[in-house]
Amino acid sequence: MTFRFAVLAVFLAALSGAPAHAQSADASGTWLTQAGDARVKISKCGSGVCGVIIWLREPYDTATGQPATDSKNPNPALARRAMIGLPLFSGMQPAGPNKWSGQIYNADDGSTYASSVTVTGADALRVEGCVGALCGGETWTRAGR
Repeated sequence: MTFRFAVLAVFLAALSGAPAHAQSADASGTWLTQAGDARVKISKCGSGVCGVIIWLREPYDTATGQPATDSKNPNPALARRAMIGLPLFSGMQPAGPNKWSGQIYNADDGSTYASSVTVTGADALRVEGCVGALCGGETWTRAGR
């Protein structure tokens, strides 16, 4: 009888731990960039994820006093779009446990890079991008829990 109770206790502990792990693997939510200058809302898009800028530390262009735009974009039509609401991810599809791969847009230089995002903890998201063999990344933290 004690053995059955021990097996049942282990089984219940495993079940109660599963939802917490599954929740920590969810990229959905609001994330603060490593520099703390932007917040990105990540949501499910089909089988993948999407990410858009929802907050900027400096939402206005200091030269014009107008809302910040995607001024570094080489396409003149896109260079006029607002930074708030700007989509950052494209084609981010599942690439493994807690990981999605696709492309990320870098508004700092107006370029798009091969990228992956990986949930590394309940409040940590590793965002990486590559140009050829050169890769870099940063860790974003979950905001507003």
